[in-house]
Amino acid sequence: MTAIRKHMSDAIAIVVLFVVAVGVSAYILSHERLRFPIVQSAPFTLKGDFSTAQAVTPGQGQTVQVSGVQIGEISGVTLTNGVAEVAMSIRPEYKDVIHTDATALLRPKTGLKDMFVELNPGLPSDRNPVVKPGYTIPIQNTLPDINPDQIFAALDADSRAYLKLLLQGAGQGLNNRGGDLREVFTRFEPTHRDLAAVNTAVATRDTYLRDAIHSLAVLNGELASKGPQLTSLVSSSAVVFNAFAQENQQVSQFVHVLPGALHQTTDTLGKVQRFADVLGPAATALQPVAVALNKANAAIQPFAREATPEINNHIRPFVRDLRPLVRNLRPAATNLAKATPQLTPSFLVLNRLFNMFAFNPNANLGPAVGGQPPRSYLFYLAWLGHVGVNLFSSADANGSFRPVTVAAPCATLKQLVAGAPQLNFLLNVTPLLSTAGVC
Repeated sequence: MTAIRKHMSDAIAIVVLFVVAVGVSAYILSHERLRFPIVQSAPFTLKGDFSTAQAVTPGQGQTVQVSGVQIGEISGVTLTNGVAEVAMSIRPEYKDVIHTDATALLRPKTGLKDMFVELNPGLPSDRNPVVKPGYTIPIQNTLPDINPDQIFAALDADSRAYLKLLLQGAGQGLNNRGGDLREVFTRFEPTHRDLAAVNTAVATRDTYLRDAIHSLAVLNGELASKGPQLTSLVSSSAVVFNAFAQENQQVSQFVHVLPGALHQTTDTLGKVQRFADVLGPAATALQPVAVALNKANAAIQPFAREATPEINNHIRPFVRDLRPLVRNLRPAATNLAKATPQLTPSFLVLNRLFNMFAFNPNANLGPAVGGQPPRSYLFYLAWLGHVGVNLFSSADANGSFRPVTVAAPCATLKQLVAGAPQLNFLLNVTPLLSTAGVC
């Protein structure tokens, strides 16, 4: 005890160093992907057969991902009958999401072949149950990484030459243009910033995305189980499209007449626009009428109350008594309707004649020259009758006659009498020729 008390500070320092060492070791081992047997549950083992497992190195942190989410790590690689069998340690919480129709792809993270397995867990159905520990994904459901030389080997000689020219041209175009290329990439910075904002918003809605992906998976599963119905749908669609194809002549005619119809529609819409331009002010001008309509209805109510007894006691009995007469007038009205088309033009002509007689031109312009106002034909027709009576006011036993005054030079009268002496008595020109003061 004396020795312990004497070296108490040293003992405490040793204990503290031990605790710190244990904590540091645990931190390092946890980041080295070491599983603690007591603290952590045992992983779920899943295997996959690949035609090649090039660059797959267990223990180097190569992961297994589903849609970018890490669900496990690659734990081993073995060669069995010429097939690379890749062992994968899946976290226990994901063991119920992988089904027997799962697929696996080997993909590189970087150009240095840092590989990972992209796993598609499959769709839940009766034919595809959840896999059991140790299940091996068959080789037909896996694909290895594709190397560039395999792509080049799949191309023919001309395609390889064109690809070589493309790469050489790109190299020449970008030679000493690093700054310009950097400026081009700089232009994409706002796009990347907006994409980052979108990704951040999407990340906050992971629950909705999970539901959407699950619903899409369920939809795909239902569609997969409805193969005959989808086949029937495609066949029916083919029949419909074939019917449309057979109507190409009618479609061509429709397209031919469509411009004229559109032109007519444009003209009609232009007229509608003009109508709307007129209708707006007209409706605005009618607003006072609509406002005053209530007052007019209120003002007419006393008249309606007073007129109601008259209508009930006098007009309605008169109408009832008149109905038999109207029935008797129906044949005459029918015959009159047949004659009306001929009578209508006649009355129109008479109406125009009376309008012409009664028309007073420029009646609103005031008195005409000389102080006399303009008159209609009826006014002057009355004056014509008055003048006619004065003109034929003389009469004898043979009837009325018009007085006539004849004027002629004396030389002309003498020549007439010399040529025909009997005219001297018929015309009674002797007093004129024998009077010295006249001829």
